Amino acid sequence: MTTRAVVIGVGHYLPERVVPNSEFEKNLDTSDEWIRSRSGIERRHFAAEDETTSMLGAKAAQSALKNAGLDPDDIDALVVATSTPDLTFPSVATMIQEKIGMTRGFGFDVQAVCAGFTFALTNANALVVSGQAKRVLVIGAETFSRIMDWTDRATCVLFGDGAGALILEAQEGDGTNADRGVLSSDLNSDGRYRDMLYVDGGVSSTGTSGKLRMQGNALFRQAVEKLTSTAHTALTKVGLDDDAVDWIVPHQANIRIIQGTAKKLGVPMDRVIVTVQDHGNTSAASIPLAMSVGVAEGKIKKGDLLVAEAIGGGLAWGAVVLRW
Repeated sequence: MTTRAVVIGVGHYLPERVVPNSEFEKNLDTSDEWIRSRSGIERRHFAAEDETTSMLGAKAAQSALKNAGLDPDDIDALVVATSTPDLTFPSVATMIQEKIGMTRGFGFDVQAVCAGFTFALTNANALVVSGQAKRVLVIGAETFSRIMDWTDRATCVLFGDGAGALILEAQEGDGTNADRGVLSSDLNSDGRYRDMLYVDGGVSSTGTSGKLRMQGNALFRQAVEKLTSTAHTALTKVGLDDDAVDWIVPHQANIRIIQGTAKKLGVPMDRVIVTVQDHGNTSAASIPLAMSVGVAEGKIKKGDLLVAEAIGGGLAWGAVVLRW
């Protein structure tokens, strides 16, 4: 028998404020058609002024707990993927612990920008498989609207705020790729590509939070190649190929990247969970948000094989193969 980290709950939260593309036309040389044609984005959600990343994450956590029929103290560990923490420290994870009433266990943050959820899920799986935790709440939460340069039409129209959460539980499997739970992962990073996507501020450099900077065309070329490669690697690790995949759940950055990666993987778009049109790029929150929406819409079902893949600043990229 093999211990597997199996998803037993899922949830998400989106801020109330919905921002359509047309809102950017007031202050930028852009249009709804321009944004849609280049990104596939139609609208996104922005957090209220008094709404922080931990608040979004806590609401997604509560949704996942309700979905699983669990109380906060049924959770042993909490892993949060974010690049937009409330404060430099303490961690967003400990803030969410307090907000949901979790008084035991431990929590910590993982920072790998848009790839953050694949890194967090891999860490959470390791906690379960090693016996460190029986149940782990894994959250992706972001308020990227806080680090936008509102004069840069190439970036500020792409991002949104939100949070998604999964609960993993230790369960026994047969040790085959037919088991439910996390089956494999593949993580990568290469700091030589830093200038393609970064924030121009930080505690030890400028003493400010900074603004997001991106080389969109260069990043696009890297994204499709690296996402395809990491997905193939993760599948190969457990003896599976593209035909076994029921759903690709990609990082929701750009519809063209999503389409390009699906094509290279040989997976039709009707087997890809796409939410970028409604949420924009929510960085580390985008994969758990898409999973939660996929479940709510009746697409993702128990036993389905999912491949989640993402790339973000660093560059950092990775994939997780998961049987729901």
